[in-house]
Amino acid sequence: MKRYADFVFDIDGTLLDTERTGVLSLMQTIRELMGRDVPYEEAYGFFGIPSARAASILGYADEARFGEVWETHFQELMHLVRPFPGVEDVLRDLRAAGGRTGIVTSRSRFEIGYDVQLARLLPYFDVVVSSEDTVRHKPFPDPMYAYLERAGADCGTTLFLGDTMHDFRCGHDAGCDFALADWRERGLQGIPAEYRFTDAAGMRAVLGL
Repeated sequence: MKRYADFVFDIDGTLLDTERTGVLSLMQTIRELMGRDVPYEEAYGFFGIPSARAASILGYADEARFGEVWETHFQELMHLVRPFPGVEDVLRDLRAAGGRTGIVTSRSRFEIGYDVQLARLLPYFDVVVSSEDTVRHKPFPDPMYAYLERAGADCGTTLFLGDTMHDFRCGHDAGCDFALADWRERGLQGIPAEYRFTDAAGMRAVLGL
């Protein structure tokens, strides 16, 4: 397996099991603001992208209002959020092994700051890139470019770990290899990732631990 110097992680669906919180809160938001019900799998398609982009795709004009309501419902369901099993131990061992680590997320700094589950993991990261740090967000490569610049990293030795096509495109278009976090074993979902893992042991193997 190729050796990497930098390991960059998405948050939602990669480090934290936030799928139910994110998807159910979005379904509530669409019902409240747009008066229609969407099935879980349709709402899942918006998982991991900024709320303003989701609102735009859905055709809701007031993107700020959409984000506020979604955030309210998301916080109401925060009790469902947990780190995926074994993730904290993997991050601890990765840092001990000397790996440089980062986060590239569509979350805002506020959304990062209030999450008590994420707070346990943040000490293991050197660089955090949030939605405020770039004009364009995933799936554009700009957030990964921001990480590479801040960390002084080389795209050829940087691995991005994420769980969606948006993550893949962000990493690959910046020249980085990609590892798909498939905790729920959905398969590759058409994502041509270099690596794929479904549990903490698989994550360790991808990280070379």
